[in-house]
Amino acid sequence: MTKSTKEQVVDIIAEQAVLEPSDVSMDQTLEDLGIDSLGLVESIFAIEEAFDIQVPFNANEPEDSTFDISSVATIVDAVEKLVAEQKG
Repeated sequence: MTKSTKEQVVDIIAEQAVLEPSDVSMDQTLEDLGIDSLGLVESIFAIEEAFDIQVPFNANEPEDSTFDISSVATIVDAVEKLVAEQKG
């Protein structure tokens, strides 16, 4: 059985935070989870690789990014939209 987008994203974020996926809730921020800017970049790379997508995120100017990283839920939503767009 293949994992849902949500499960895959949570797995990636949990790995960066050195937590179990069950310890990650949708309303948490990456900061809440202890993920720093380097962990964020590594998470973005892992998401791009896992879903074969291009994430519109500039690590040098994260506030100008169209990729919403304000919570785990918004990251999942953004990834789902990018995957849907890619499938056309």
